[in-house]
Amino acid sequence: MGEYDNKEREEVFSKKVRAGKRTYFFDVKATRAGDYYLTITESKKRPEDGVFVKHKIFLYKEDFEKFSEGLNDTVDYIKSHQDVVEKRYEFSEHAEHASPRPVEDDFSF
Repeated sequence: MGEYDNKEREEVFSKKVRAGKRTYFFDVKATRAGDYYLTITESKKRPEDGVFVKHKIFLYKEDFEKFSEGLNDTVDYIKSHQDVVEKRYEFSEHAEHASPRPVEDDFSF
């Protein structure tokens, strides 16, 4: 059995973004052929039982341009039709139930 025989591929790069009650993971992975693809994971803790619920999508490089266009068009639509208050949050790694505190910086796409 080879290095790539399991379901998880080699992780090349990872970026974690905490946003309020959700955490997003942007992970670059490599296929057996060495081609990169992106997985985007949303993780949120269920308040009733403390279990983390995750949703994941896979985005392949041949779809980057169309995906990016669709995302930008959608975000632009929302921003032009409603006020959007974007916040950055600071979290205490040690305080399990700490409330997020907004940071003054603007965070936009």
